[in-house]
Amino acid sequence: MSKKILIIAGDAVEALEIYYPYFRCLEEGFDVTIAAPSKKKLNTVVHDFIGWDTYTEKGGYLIEANASFDEVNPEEYDGLIIPGGRAPEYIRLNEHVPGIVAHFFEENKPVAAVCHASLVLTTVREYLVGREMTAYIACKPEVEAAGSTYITEPLHVDGNLVSGHAWPDLPGLMREFIKQVAR
Repeated sequence: MSKKILIIAGDAVEALEIYYPYFRCLEEGFDVTIAAPSKKKLNTVVHDFIGWDTYTEKGGYLIEANASFDEVNPEEYDGLIIPGGRAPEYIRLNEHVPGIVAHFFEENKPVAAVCHASLVLTTVREYLVGREMTAYIACKPEVEAAGSTYITEPLHVDGNLVSGHAWPDLPGLMREFIKQVAR
């Protein structure tokens, strides 16, 4: 039976941070669901580092969210991926997201969080206290406010939580996540 992976996202999700994990999971033969506030084509964004003090943002490809958060039963999934971009700052406000995310920590299922995904994880602070994780450097204050130790390395594994700084770290993030899902 194929492993089932849930990706939670919304408009302004970083393009590489959703497409790379999505296709990598399909390549492994996993059944992948992309969930968002509503079923629709999501607008992705492309973040790049081109000499500014922060990243730039341009519109990216569209990607289909084939489930809405209120339809998700997290018990059906073997792993969770939370991409970054600007989507995490508002999807964390959705009433269903904390319960979905909490399930994966309660059941010790693999969670991959990259870049700004740490903003979503702040909704389940009780599972972050005393843990270590990394994220985009601008999210360090949220990581620490949630009770975690911010790790400066671009990739970090703490139990079932695999975290990465940004899209350049996706190969390592997905290698570690897939290793955990395959157990």
